[in-house]
Amino acid sequence: MTTICFDFGNTSCKAAVFQNREIVALLTLSEPVTEQVASIINQYKPHHSILSSVIQHDPAIEEMLMRNSDFHLLRSDSKLNFTLSAGKPETTGSDRIALASAAVDCYPGKNNLVISLGTCITYNFINQYGHFLGGAISPGMEMRFRSMSEFTAKLPKVSPEWNTPLIGHDTKTNIQSGVVHGIIHEIDGFIDSYAQRYDNFNVVLTGGNSSYFAVQLKNRIFADQNFLFKGLYALQQLNQSNT
Repeated sequence: MTTICFDFGNTSCKAAVFQNREIVALLTLSEPVTEQVASIINQYKPHHSILSSVIQHDPAIEEMLMRNSDFHLLRSDSKLNFTLSAGKPETTGSDRIALASAAVDCYPGKNNLVISLGTCITYNFINQYGHFLGGAISPGMEMRFRSMSEFTAKLPKVSPEWNTPLIGHDTKTNIQSGVVHGIIHEIDGFIDSYAQRYDNFNVVLTGGNSSYFAVQLKNRIFADQNFLFKGLYALQQLNQSNT
């Protein structure tokens, strides 16, 4: 059975093609996205599909997927493999729902902290009883670099480098150190705080920038860039039609 999981995020729109539980293709969609989705449907002819979207997307995409597959649009009222215990469940982003689903599916019975490094950094905590309790949201790496350039008169727009120094020696490297090492210490600090409160504790790092930071953290973590897609697949299985 072929299942296609679509993730429409703030930075990019992506898809993962599954054969049963195995990912056989990872795709980044370019504009126009609606035409790209049509092409993907034509190429892979999915039996099932699911869409997680945090942006305003073309409604024709949902109609297309519905016509050509057993389609599910992920929402806060979808069937879940965990309990959504946050204060206002309807405001929880579908991306965070998918990450919580992956945590319960891949690491059941654990106190899981899933850290997603994208446009924003989200900290998503699902306890060992399968309750998503919430977490935190902070600016992502690109947002931090841009904000210093856009909200000051003289600071330049800077990009990260793999060998970012701890002690900056000029304006560029000072900004790089502040952003990159600031994020590293933020993540390690959150992990330490959760680890002091919870035993049987597990950390997953995911998202577009996860590979950049995974090797720089002092804490032991599991890095999995496809973690969200694994959660979407589990949710599609749970919400698929019985016909």
